[in-house]
Amino acid sequence: MHNMKNYEKTIKEFNIDVPHFFNFGFDVVDKNAETKDNTALIWIDTDGETHEKYTFGDLKRMSNRFANVLKEQGFKKGDNLYVMVPRVPEWYSVMLGCFKLGVIPMPAPKILREKDIDYRLKASKARGAVVYGDSIEKFGNLSTPDNFTKIAIKYESKGWQNYEDLMAKAGEYLSREDVEPTKSTDPLIIYFTSGTTKFPKMVLHDQTYALGHYITARFWQDLTEDDIHWTLSDTGWGKAVWGKLFGQWLIGTTVVMHNQSDRFDPELHLNILQNFGVTTFCAPPTAYRMLILQDLSKYDFSKLRHSVSAGEPLNPEVIRKWKEHTKTLIYDGYGQTETVNTVANYPCLEVKPGSMGKPAPGFTVDIVDDEANPMPFNEAGHIAIKAEGKNQVGIFRGYYRDEEATNAAFHNGWYFTGDKAYKDEDGYFWFVGRSDDVIKSSGYRVGPFEVESALQTHNAVAESAVIGAPDKLRGTIVKAFIVLKPGFEGSDELITDIQEHVKNETAPYKYPREIEFVDNLPKTVSGKIRRVELRQMEENRRRH
Repeated sequence: MHNMKNYEKTIKEFNIDVPHFFNFGFDVVDKNAETKDNTALIWIDTDGETHEKYTFGDLKRMSNRFANVLKEQGFKKGDNLYVMVPRVPEWYSVMLGCFKLGVIPMPAPKILREKDIDYRLKASKARGAVVYGDSIEKFGNLSTPDNFTKIAIKYESKGWQNYEDLMAKAGEYLSREDVEPTKSTDPLIIYFTSGTTKFPKMVLHDQTYALGHYITARFWQDLTEDDIHWTLSDTGWGKAVWGKLFGQWLIGTTVVMHNQSDRFDPELHLNILQNFGVTTFCAPPTAYRMLILQDLSKYDFSKLRHSVSAGEPLNPEVIRKWKEHTKTLIYDGYGQTETVNTVANYPCLEVKPGSMGKPAPGFTVDIVDDEANPMPFNEAGHIAIKAEGKNQVGIFRGYYRDEEATNAAFHNGWYFTGDKAYKDEDGYFWFVGRSDDVIKSSGYRVGPFEVESALQTHNAVAESAVIGAPDKLRGTIVKAFIVLKPGFEGSDELITDIQEHVKNETAPYKYPREIEFVDNLPKTVSGKIRRVELRQMEENRRRH
């Protein structure tokens, strides 16, 4: 059963039935174990070759053991658990064990520093932490409450209990009768968003969030139970559950997890795609931009049938090169830590290169002004999602312990995403930027993405980030930070050539009046470019 055949019909008819009680661990993973027990997970170690396979039955037993560990430690439904576990199978034991018990996992990436961890533990009033390997050393100077449970995976440290010992003692049997049932409205998971101007907010999802990701997996990722799906993502951010957990296992798809090293190796990733028979693939734009710089003709992509991307819009030039070699179009999708996939391109619809696509089944999405009135076609406004009473399946319940931020996001019956776009006459959405990324220069409004897309078509440009930089004459000018492809060196001649290229590719007023060549761009842990960091750096420079 593939993706929808008729977009309009699916939009009209689709809905998700929400049961009164729901538990992803029992109702999905354990049910799959009983009915088909096929391979749920292919885990690949850092070298790209060593691997292990896990069935749904394996995951049922592993998660039962961890749920029993938590019970033994006195955890109850509603307790928050800080989870700092990278791309290893233990992540699944921990996450699914939490779900079964109604404990709320708060995944975090291992790159966080001590002060980041301290903030998260205190803000969430965490009841404990499960931490992998030497990341435990970051907890050395942190003060935690007396009843705070510390569990260390693959590491010995004073004051920490050993995960392997606890799991060996715990039973692998767990009945639903042994735990307090979870209602569909009970909390499921908390994610910390990437903070740009202040501390990260805590995004709280209830149990229906898992059900909402059926939309992500079924329509945008186009999955069936026969697929082998690989989403590139760290376990510490929301994309992991978008592509390695909820929607995929609702359908019964096999997922791939690769224990990627800190440095992205494009050749290794292409070998995994080829050697493990990956049929559907999801990667952020950063990864695609690096993959297309390789000699793609060396690889066999015959098993790959569907490619998707999310995180930031993908430049048309990258889409063209990927299709040329893999024969798959990259279907862009849009969503946030706060949502499931809400706007996307689908196989049943024509793709307009550079467009976000159309709203996903199950959602009313529109481009609106500050008061939630619809904007005219081709005029930029807020991307907003209908969320009457804040109980829309697939949309978060609010920012945990932050009523002010929640009220700012939900008003007039809509959830305001904080992103801007415009909609054309055919109903396709076109991303402009984060509300605070839009550049106002010489009376014009310029979206950084459209300039970056033009830059991407220049043969010397590997990556770019565009911001508004302060300027005495114009107030603000368009400035581009550019990472060059190997073999190119920055020069005044190259700057002029790139500027002329952009003038020919898009409206002349959008060209970058300043270009700075850099070795790399600042990014969030999820691979999104942090333009706010570049703006702050530029403002500080010009101030001094």
